[in-house]
Amino acid sequence: MKIGTKISGKYGRHSIASRWMANTLLVVTILLIVANVCVYYFSRQYYYGSAESYVVSEANAAQMVLTRLYEDMAVSYSSEVRELIVNFDKKDRMELMSINKNGEVSLSSSGFSPDKTYYMPDYEMALESDDKTGVFIGFNNGENILAVTKIIEQPSSNYRALRFVASLSMIDNQLAGIMFVCVMISLFVILAVVMTGLYFVKSICVPLVQISATAKKLATGDFSERIPVTSNDEIGQLSAAFNEMANELENSEQIKNDFISSVSHELRTPLTAIKGWAETLEGGYEEETFVKGMKVINGETNRLEQMVEELLDFSRIQSGRFSLQMQIIDVIAELEDALLLFVERAKKEKITLSYNEPQFMCAVMGDKSRLRQVFINVIDNAFKYTDAGTIEVLVDRNESSVVISVADTGCGIAPEDLPKIKQKFYKANRTKRGSGIGLAVADEIISMHGGLIEVESTPGVGTTVTIMLPLAVKEE
Repeated sequence: MKIGTKISGKYGRHSIASRWMANTLLVVTILLIVANVCVYYFSRQYYYGSAESYVVSEANAAQMVLTRLYEDMAVSYSSEVRELIVNFDKKDRMELMSINKNGEVSLSSSGFSPDKTYYMPDYEMALESDDKTGVFIGFNNGENILAVTKIIEQPSSNYRALRFVASLSMIDNQLAGIMFVCVMISLFVILAVVMTGLYFVKSICVPLVQISATAKKLATGDFSERIPVTSNDEIGQLSAAFNEMANELENSEQIKNDFISSVSHELRTPLTAIKGWAETLEGGYEEETFVKGMKVINGETNRLEQMVEELLDFSRIQSGRFSLQMQIIDVIAELEDALLLFVERAKKEKITLSYNEPQFMCAVMGDKSRLRQVFINVIDNAFKYTDAGTIEVLVDRNESSVVISVADTGCGIAPEDLPKIKQKFYKANRTKRGSGIGLAVADEIISMHGGLIEVESTPGVGTTVTIMLPLAVKEE
């Protein structure tokens, strides 16, 4: 009771621990009761059966002796019966009685004859039995006995039957000893089940309680808590998976915070520039100042527009409302249109933009505006991370796809950041401007076209972004 109370108090009445212990103990207790009943039944059958066989064999042997004596005309049958009872050599094991024709005990090996009301059901059974034998096992005069009556009735004798009565007290004591051992074993089994159950419950419920408590902390925004993994079983795997989830949530929360901070900064910078030039122009200006101010305002407005479009595209992708206008297009033409936007920028930033126009056309099934958006995003990233270096754009094709690669000689990406750069909101270099979702949107667009984007990079050497798209018509 104390153990059950402890479990209920620690884990709750309706917890897995309490229900498991209650159900297990119930099942084990029922099985042990059934086992003990079976042991008692079969042991009783065995011992009682052995005693009955022994007494019946004694009765049969006495009948055979008396039958031979009756056939021997030289002896007195009645005196021999009396002699057999008086000199019965197994008095220490059983009592031998003779029953007369009136159904009364006339003589007993113990020297004491019972009264006329003495209950002898075995005698009644022997009179009705075909083999003239009756057996009774039960309580008589407050004692558990085994009684066997054998009919020996002869015409010239007043003796009708012999009755052998053996006490079953010793057998009952032996059965009691066996059952005592079985009960002790059962109690030991129950104790072992409780102890192993407590260990098992602890190994399951403690991690579950920890997971529950940690989940509540995660729900409040505390991502620092982790669950110790102490095993390799399902609970250990669950704990490890939960820790991985917590790590991902912590990373996502950090990325979200960084994204909010980055977007806020990205929005504030062009807004500040626009506001500053608007105030400058409002107070009076020269033509050169006006041209310069309008150019800045126009550029910053384009940046804001591009950022808003990226955010809208990401929102559409997340909500499943992102759609493509698919048609057969020349993907090289779209790539060249995107490159034209960066020619002046390359001159201004002293970057060598290298592109060799291929002598073939690559027809793909795609959305021309979305693919141009991808090319612009990838090339723009190459410009962001390259200072006075080289950006090389190559186009190749095989039997089933067109391969477009954009390689720069910029700062490169750290190996630990490389697997994460296509994740939403992730920025490998936080000193550069951008929202961190452009490449994630580009990767989603290419995936929707049935292609893929691969990124290879070496810090200090440069980065190569490879875009593969399936051809609309495969090359023979």
